[in-house]
Amino acid sequence: MQKGNIGVTTENIFPIIKKFLYSDHEIFLRELVSNAVDATQKLKTLAATGDFKGELGDLTVRVKVDKENGTITISDRGLGMTAEEIDKYINQIAFSGANDFLEKYKDDANAIIGHFGLGFYSAFMVAKTVDIVTLSYKEGAKAVKWSCDGSPEFTLEETERSDRGTDIILHVDEDCKEFLEESRLQGLLTKYCHFLAVPVAFGKKKEWKDGKQVETDEDNLINDTCPIWTKKPSDLKEEDYKKFYRDLYPMADEPLFWIHLNVDYPFNLTGVLYFPKIKSNIDLQRNKIQLYCNQVYVTDSVEGIVPDFLTLLHGVIDSPDIPLNVSRSYLQSDSNVKKISTYITKKVSDRLQSIFKNDRKEFEEKWDDLKIFINYGMLTQEDFYEKASKFALFKDTDNKYYTFEEYQTLIKDNQTDKNGSLIYLYANNLDEQYTYIDAAKNKGYNVLLMDGQLDVPMINMLEQKFEKSHFTRVDSDIVDRLIVKEDQKGEELPHDKQEVLSSLFKGQMPKVKKTEFHVEAHALGENNAPIVITQAEYMRRMKDMASIQPGMSFYGEMPDMFNLVLNSDHRLIKQVLSDAETACAEKLVPVESEIAMLTLRRNELQKAQEGKKDEEIPTAEKDKLSEVEKKIEAQKTEKENILNGYAAGNKVVHQLIDLALLQNNMLKGEALTNFVKRSVEMI
Repeated sequence: MQKGNIGVTTENIFPIIKKFLYSDHEIFLRELVSNAVDATQKLKTLAATGDFKGELGDLTVRVKVDKENGTITISDRGLGMTAEEIDKYINQIAFSGANDFLEKYKDDANAIIGHFGLGFYSAFMVAKTVDIVTLSYKEGAKAVKWSCDGSPEFTLEETERSDRGTDIILHVDEDCKEFLEESRLQGLLTKYCHFLAVPVAFGKKKEWKDGKQVETDEDNLINDTCPIWTKKPSDLKEEDYKKFYRDLYPMADEPLFWIHLNVDYPFNLTGVLYFPKIKSNIDLQRNKIQLYCNQVYVTDSVEGIVPDFLTLLHGVIDSPDIPLNVSRSYLQSDSNVKKISTYITKKVSDRLQSIFKNDRKEFEEKWDDLKIFINYGMLTQEDFYEKASKFALFKDTDNKYYTFEEYQTLIKDNQTDKNGSLIYLYANNLDEQYTYIDAAKNKGYNVLLMDGQLDVPMINMLEQKFEKSHFTRVDSDIVDRLIVKEDQKGEELPHDKQEVLSSLFKGQMPKVKKTEFHVEAHALGENNAPIVITQAEYMRRMKDMASIQPGMSFYGEMPDMFNLVLNSDHRLIKQVLSDAETACAEKLVPVESEIAMLTLRRNELQKAQEGKKDEEIPTAEKDKLSEVEKKIEAQKTEKENILNGYAAGNKVVHQLIDLALLQNNMLKGEALTNFVKRSVEMI
C-alpha cells in the first residue's frame, strides 16, 4: 500500500470546494458521469484508430445507489487508469499550483474557481470518503484502488478487478443523505445527463407485480445518446422536431416553428430553437433554453449567449466553444460568445424572413404569437430592427395585415395632416373603443389594433424611426380633430352659451379617485353622439409607459385626465341648453347684468394702467382692480351655482353623462345602480 500527501492543507483546499460550490453541490453527479462518458468516448476513439484492439462490449455507464451502506457508485468500461495515471491526474494535475492560487486569492477564495480543474474533486462536496477502483485498458496493467477522506492524505494500493474501466465510490456525508434517495438521483441524472453521448443506466427498470414495484432485468436508461440537434436537418421530419419539443416541455402547446442551428466555423454550434405559442402575456417565461457542452447539460440561464429578446424562446444550444469555469455553470467573457450571439440573431431573422416570403398566409396566421418576440427584438437590438422591419406587420381592426411600407402607402392620401405628418390611428381594445373606431372608419380612416404588452414602447420607437409620423389612439380626441386638415367645421356656439353648457355638466360629473374631467362644447354634427369622452394621447401614453418603465413612475401617480366633449349640434344638448336658459332666466339676468357692468369697469381700470410700470401704479388703483376682479369671480360662481342647482334635478343631464361613462366602462358601483333606476323611471 502506498500512502501519500496531495500537497495542500485540508483547511485550505477542501473548505473552498465545499464553501464556494455549495450552492451547486448537485453538479458532482454531472461531473463524475461526464468524466465516465469522456473515458468511454476516448476508448471508442482508440478502437476506431486501431490503437485499441480489444472488444468494446457493453459501454454503458452505470450509476448505483446503496442506501443501506450510504454509497453512490459511478461505473464505466472506458480507459481506466494505472497507478501512475492516478498519481498524475488525481493527485497532481487537479492541485498543481493550488498553493500559489490560494496565496494570491486568499482574500477572495471564490476567484480560484475556474483556474484549475475541479472535475473529480466535486465528489467531496457530498462525500466524506471517495474510493477509485480502476483497471487500465493497457496490456499488463494492474487494478488499483485510491482512497481519500477529504484530507491531504490518500492511500493507493493494488486490488482485484477483472474488467477494464473505473468505479468511483462515494461514501456520502451525513449532511448530504438526500442524494441517497433514488428519486433525487433520478431527477439529477435526467437534468444533467439526459443527452450524454454514451448510454447511462441508473439501476434497473421497475414494474408492478403482486401489488408492489419489483426490478426487472432491463437497464433503466436515462439518456438519449443521439438527440435531434446532433443530426442533419435533412434527416429529420416535422414530427421529429415536435416530439423532441414535447419531450422537453411535456405540458406545452405545439411550437409555432423552429430553427435548426448547425455551424462549424468560425465556432462550433448546434441546437434547435423553438418559438413557443403564447396564450397570454402571463405565459412569457425566460430560462427555457438549455445550454449544453458536448451534450453535457450546463445551464438554462443563457443570457449573454442568446440575445436578450430570444431568451423568450425554448430549445437547446450545444457548443464546446463557449468558455465555462470549472463548475460549468457560469459564462466567462470571450469573443466567441459575441460571435455566437450575432450568428443566432441572424439565423432567427433569416428564418422569419424566409417564412414571410415563402408563406405569408402562415406568417400572418402566427403573427399574434410571433409579435411579442419580434417587437422585443426590434426594441432592444438595432441590427435586428433593420432586418425585422421588412417582415414585421401591422394588424388593423378589420383583421388585415400590412408591412410597415404597405401601411404607409395605404394611409398616406387620407391620413396626412395639415403639417404633412402621417397619422397612424390605433385602438387597443376593440370592444371598449368600438364607437371611436366606427367614427374613424366612417370618416374613411384605417385604425390599427395595437393591444400587445409592448405596443406602447413600440409606438414611441416607430415615431422616431418613421419620418414625419405620429401615432394617435382613436379615443384621444373627437374624430374631427384626430387628423387636422383645416376642414371647415360646423358653426360653433357663442362663448357665453358654451360656458352655460359647461357649467350645467361639469358640476354633475361623478367624483372618481385620481380622475379629473374637463368639459367643453363643440359642434360635432347632429347625427353624432351627444357626448364624447376622450383622453389626450400624450398623458395617457406617459401613464402607460410608467406601468412598464420604473423611471417614469412620476406619470403613474398623476390623475387620469379626460375631456367630456358636448356635441352642441345634437338635439338633446340643444334642448338641455334651451330649457336651462328658460328655467334659470329670472335668476341669471341680474347676475349676468352685474357681470357685464363689472367687466366694463375692469376694462376701464386695466386701460388706465396700460403702459405704466408696476411701481408707477398707485396702490389704490391696484386695489380697485383687484376688488373688481374678485366681484366678477363671485358673480361667476353665483351663476355656476344657479346652473348647477338646476342641473342637479335634470334627469337628462345625468342620463347623458352616465351614458357616456357607461360607453367607456367608467360607470360602476352606486352610480351604475342609480343610472339603471333612472332609466326605468324615464321609460
